[in-house]
Amino acid sequence: MPDRARRALAGWLALAAAGCGCSERSPGADASAKPAPRTGWQELAFEASADQPEGQRAEVFAPEGSAKWPVLVALHGRGEAGRGLERGARGWRDDYDLDLVREALERGSLTAADVHGMLSEERLGSIRASLEAAPWRGLVVACPYTPVPQAEGPSATRPFGAFLAERLLPRVAEVKSGAVDRAATGIDGVSMGGRWALELGFDRPEVFGAVGALQPAIRKEEASTLADRALRASERGKQHIRLVSSSGDPFLEPTMALAAALEARKLEHQLIVTGGPHDYVWNRGPGAAEMLVFHERVLRGLPAAG
Repeated sequence: MPDRARRALAGWLALAAAGCGCSERSPGADASAKPAPRTGWQELAFEASADQPEGQRAEVFAPEGSAKWPVLVALHGRGEAGRGLERGARGWRDDYDLDLVREALERGSLTAADVHGMLSEERLGSIRASLEAAPWRGLVVACPYTPVPQAEGPSATRPFGAFLAERLLPRVAEVKSGAVDRAATGIDGVSMGGRWALELGFDRPEVFGAVGALQPAIRKEEASTLADRALRASERGKQHIRLVSSSGDPFLEPTMALAAALEARKLEHQLIVTGGPHDYVWNRGPGAAEMLVFHERVLRGLPAAG
């Protein structure tokens, strides 16, 4: 890797680590303890390969009756990447409490308490109105272990992208007993995972019909390059794009710069800025809610909420 690229990668990784949300709550007193069973979830194990030399793990929420549900690949942040394959794969399920928000959406009763008071009444009203117009039906969520990038750019990210497209998604189809269709498949993630989602989503528009990023660990000077990649992806297939940041997010300015770059290229997208920090509490509230609502809506062919 050229020295300049190495320095750039080290810089954003340091920023991602500083803002990864690792301090708000310990993942648990006993990191080796076996987690309690969760209804509808199952763990997938993958043997080591040339692209994934340590093997892979994924937690998949695909309960009985989910054959026709759309599919979301959800990527965790930097903090979980240091806890091993199994713990990392459980990041959205266990550390980010995804089930709590999902269950509220299933009830159609998302409240300010469900999002820890970090969504405005106007934003909550938009989500509720969307759920009233078209009640929640369900979303399969596949959560693989997300590795720390070792370099920047498409060539560095393609091995993980190949794993998602060629190994994970076919297994997800088996688990849910239904097809995984590009128009009904999205990718999203938080912080480091948000960066991965942008890179992989725009690199593989033939796989992902929707691309989201929550507080993505990107730099302002990358906005133009990422928007150019989104534009090239759009020439291969239309994608729904959504960016989310927050008032206390160190990546707020770069996220807004990316939104402006997408706007300049006349690429349709949604930008949402909530309250709250770059921390676990945000992942468990606005992060989880915005991710689930966006993908369940657009992957069903519905308008995005708001």
